[in-house]
Amino acid sequence: MLLDVLLGYGGWLWIIAGLVLLGLELAVPGGFLLWMGVAGLLTGLIALRYPLAWPIQWLMFGGFSLGAILLWTKVYRPRVAADRLGRRLESLVGKEAVLETATGADYGRILLGDTVWLVSGPELPAGTRVKIIGADGAVLKVTAVE
Repeated sequence: MLLDVLLGYGGWLWIIAGLVLLGLELAVPGGFLLWMGVAGLLTGLIALRYPLAWPIQWLMFGGFSLGAILLWTKVYRPRVAADRLGRRLESLVGKEAVLETATGADYGRILLGDTVWLVSGPELPAGTRVKIIGADGAVLKVTAVE
């Protein structure tokens, strides 16, 4: 009986479910519920326009959810992570540290806070005080402090 009532709402049930998932994304951020909510809204809008059987609607919801989540994890998420790393590297420019290992033909290392960073620059012995002048990828560029 209750199932018949719920099924009678058709696409509106998907739209409500999509809005609930979007609301849950606000409480539990992570990205996945966002895309599932969008998939629910899309499924609801299509189900309002075209009367489809429930199994087809579930397949559409699953396909939209999976496609959106895969697109997000493969395209958007790595860009966000790279942007965060870039901002963190920019915040280190101008800081000084002491070389843990020598630089030269190989990368040296410095300790900043609780993180060990690879550094490159002129040939300098371990124990030299250096200043960070830039970054190349995740490798910091340093020069000796005078």
